[in-house]
Amino acid sequence: MLMNSQQIIARIGETDQLYLSANSPELALERGDLRLQLVTLSHNRQEQLYFLHEALAILEQGRVEFEEIPMQLYINLSLQLAKAYMIYFELNQDSKFALITQQILKPLAHLAYGDIYFFLAYAAIVKKEHAMTKHWLRKYVNSSEYDHELLHAHPQFKPLHQEVWFIELVKKQLH
Repeated sequence: MLMNSQQIIARIGETDQLYLSANSPELALERGDLRLQLVTLSHNRQEQLYFLHEALAILEQGRVEFEEIPMQLYINLSLQLAKAYMIYFELNQDSKFALITQQILKPLAHLAYGDIYFFLAYAAIVKKEHAMTKHWLRKYVNSSEYDHELLHAHPQFKPLHQEVWFIELVKKQLH
């Protein structure tokens, strides 16, 4: 269910109250996600940066604050955090946010999650690391999370659409 900004703001108020009484990694994930939704809904750069900073702080804290956290939840917090940093890159065009994304996700790459590979490929292409982009895209395309439409629609990967290796990689996956 898609929420409008008023519903998101109301839910932020609810989750912030829950945070005061019973914080949890799940709550951190939801609180961060709600703020990222506001970033994508807003057309005001100052608002976007404000909610992005809040999301980053909540997600960073959610990854380290709890002694015991299920691995899947840790991965979800890490992916949401990587997404937040890449949104920051999209707003500023500063590749340091891609480096931060790599630092967050590279230690998790051995877990073989396609979404991790996608964000690592995204960060690598932003940093003009062509060999690493190719490496992570190969892993992504061979994962169960591979989304053909996402890969073709994403603006950062459009320059690769004419590359022979990219065409062959995608074609191989379609068969």
